[in-house]
Amino acid sequence: MLDAGKGLTQVSTDNLVALLREIHRDPFEGPFATPVLAERGLLPLQDSVGFLHGLDARAVKAVLVAVLAERRAGRGR
Repeated sequence: MLDAGKGLTQVSTDNLVALLREIHRDPFEGPFATPVLAERGLLPLQDSVGFLHGLDARAVKAVLVAVLAERRAGRGR
């Protein structure tokens, strides 16, 4: 698993958008886990987003939206 201290800094923006899109399109029930990624064809991200495991869909979406917003705000500087 990727070092949780680095958060999502090593995950590309495209991959974050893809994950968010898939969770919006098809929300999962229960905690976020590897099968959620596998069912959406995003299994290669499992090591990069492992620290999100255990969160519900709403919390995962909130994290992804916040990270994407910060990245977009950083480009405007």
